[in-house]
Amino acid sequence: MQVKLGYFLFFYVFLYMANAVYGTFIPLYFQHIGFSQSQIGALLGLGPLIAILAQPVWGLFSDRAKTKNSILLVLIACSGLSVMFYPVSNAFVYLLVLICIFTFFQSSIFAISDAVTLEALDKRGRGNFSLIRLGGTVGFAIMSIVFGLVAEKRIDLLFIIYALLLAVSFALVLGFPAIEGHQARSSKMSVWVLFRNRKLMLYIGANFVFQITLGYYYAFFPLYFKDMGGDAAWLGWSMVISSLSEVPFLLLSHKLFQRVQTWHILLGAGTAAALRWFLFSQIHSAAWMLPAQALHGLIFIVLSVTLANVINKEVPNELKASGQTLNGLLTMGVARIIGSLAGGVASEWFGMRSMFLYNSVLAIVCVVIFGIVFKFEEGKKAAVLNG
Repeated sequence: MQVKLGYFLFFYVFLYMANAVYGTFIPLYFQHIGFSQSQIGALLGLGPLIAILAQPVWGLFSDRAKTKNSILLVLIACSGLSVMFYPVSNAFVYLLVLICIFTFFQSSIFAISDAVTLEALDKRGRGNFSLIRLGGTVGFAIMSIVFGLVAEKRIDLLFIIYALLLAVSFALVLGFPAIEGHQARSSKMSVWVLFRNRKLMLYIGANFVFQITLGYYYAFFPLYFKDMGGDAAWLGWSMVISSLSEVPFLLLSHKLFQRVQTWHILLGAGTAAALRWFLFSQIHSAAWMLPAQALHGLIFIVLSVTLANVINKEVPNELKASGQTLNGLLTMGVARIIGSLAGGVASEWFGMRSMFLYNSVLAIVCVVIFGIVFKFEEGKKAAVLNG
């Protein structure tokens, strides 16, 4: 099978450009039209509630479709169309319904994209997923600067720009090789097979907790940053720093995974998260937030690539898309609900500064507990091999 890596590389560039526009600036848009922190938390939290329902649906459809590509195209097209309806009304209930519709399609794009890309690279016999994913980092950084400047005067343009970027992504998917759904012709395999894989569940469990803290960050960092004196342009630059900080890991990850145990890498990301949230709770100036953002390169991208690779290796071909969407269900669904919806209410009680401190404590407790569990599992495996 001929795989033109350029299509995949530029697909990630434009997909993550779109993510920079929507994911970074939508909280500011909601604040701009007059919503409170709890309302913003509800809008950003109930959308992922729909993702809990959507992720397994799209994963199952992808595994049973003639090609996974067709499902990916549907998700991109419907996300681009639905986002255009945001400016129609500023009514809270209207936007609550619309964000649920949008999230039903948008939340599975990344998981299905990773499944298609990883399987295409596997069939090609070579190709580094981390380097392909680097395109997303570059795209995110570029658009964070560009739209940060645009948002200073016209934050409402985020919807049309997001839709245009998805249109380019759609066109690039048309150049992908066809990746079949392995259950389209073979016998059906139950998704419950995934839950019987203890190793997979441990990795997803640790990732889930770390993603709760990231869910709070994505929902409230833009507001927190603004409260400390940062404007939309500075927010864009902070996102540039966070995205470019991913480059070293993406360049070195292939060798890193060969030399370091995967669970060490996962818990290292959790430790970096604990440090980052602690620094956020202590910093009182937007300017000092900028260097702290460099820790992002040790967290989100490490968790994303690590889990994508673990799922690709641990899950049978018939459930590869379902495995990616299960992880997405928990990280883009449940974890984001807890981080944004519960975080929004808690922020009004305790303040955003205190919440970042509590997230730091949660992350370090998770590192300790899962460190003990992974070490125990490693000891059991060694005992079996030696016995």
